[in-house]
Amino acid sequence: MALNTVSTGLEERWRDILAVHARTMCEIDRVLHPHGLGASDFEVLDILATESPREGDQCRVQNLVGRVHLSQSALSRLIGRLEKDGLVERSMCVEDRRGVWVSLTRKGRDLHSEVLPLQRGVLAKMLDD
Repeated sequence: MALNTVSTGLEERWRDILAVHARTMCEIDRVLHPHGLGASDFEVLDILATESPREGDQCRVQNLVGRVHLSQSALSRLIGRLEKDGLVERSMCVEDRRGVWVSLTRKGRDLHSEVLPLQRGVLAKMLDD
């Protein structure tokens, strides 16, 4: 019986975490939609802004894998969309032809700065107890 009680408690906590995640992602999507972004788009822009704070700084795409909750192929497609929208630029890594660099454009930095308070506001609203 004790194992069932522990298991049920873990399942309930896990489902609570998933529910908070789903509600938070939906709310981020909702507030960012008018700016042409979704939650995953913002996440990539936010990581790039943090990892490469100066204009012209680059980040390897491989460093984003695992930090963004997308498969490598989904991340590549997302970066392709951001590039098409003029928010990021990609370039080949000269030292390692398999590597790809990505950097925020001025437009990407400006959009990130504009929507950052919106995303952080959602986090504060949804995650504060």
